[in-house]
Amino acid sequence: MTNQINADFSQSIVVQTNDMEWQKSPAPGIWRKRLELVGEIEAGRVTSLVRFDPSAKFPDHFHPDGEEILVLDGVFSDESGDYPAGSYLLNPEGTNHAPWSERGCTLFVKLQQYPGTGRPQVVIDTTSMEWRPGRVDGMEFLPLYNDPEPGKGFTRLTRIPPGCELGRDLHPGGEEVFVVDGCVEDEYGRHEAGTWFRHPAGSVHHPYSPEGCLLYVKREHLG
Repeated sequence: MTNQINADFSQSIVVQTNDMEWQKSPAPGIWRKRLELVGEIEAGRVTSLVRFDPSAKFPDHFHPDGEEILVLDGVFSDESGDYPAGSYLLNPEGTNHAPWSERGCTLFVKLQQYPGTGRPQVVIDTTSMEWRPGRVDGMEFLPLYNDPEPGKGFTRLTRIPPGCELGRDLHPGGEEVFVVDGCVEDEYGRHEAGTWFRHPAGSVHHPYSPEGCLLYVKREHLG
């Protein structure tokens, strides 16, 4: 069975995830909010929020085209270790695990969007990394992954101080953003923590952060 959720990548999309209801997953005690889905319901390309109730566990499974995880709260665990809030994971094609959470956690997850063998496994504790200066005063970014394959883009965390205007922001290869904390505004509205938005290749907007914010950003992957 197939389904499509926000599958037209030529359109700008804004999703207020706080207004969505949690939906059951195939595993007891694990819930999800699907933001983007292309293909089969349980085996397609998907971007989602995932919540583990305390002691919930997902059965052992493979990731045929890779898996990306940003831990938003709680502690996420698998056979390789425990990953508290702020952990970033990139599991390459063909890896498998049986994850769980002892006390519960919430994740931002992207599945089947990193095909190709030979990709390294990435584990980053973003709370202990050194941030780099951004393109405007006070703005900072933390690189997470730069894909060596053309057109696959790069991923980073971006921190914007209160009152910062970023000016004209052009996306030749598209942009995808999840607001982790704070608020950012643009022509499409006010995007508070929990908002996910995606702009197509060639789009432009003028972001501004009145109160400051922390953003997950993926760019140049929609061209």
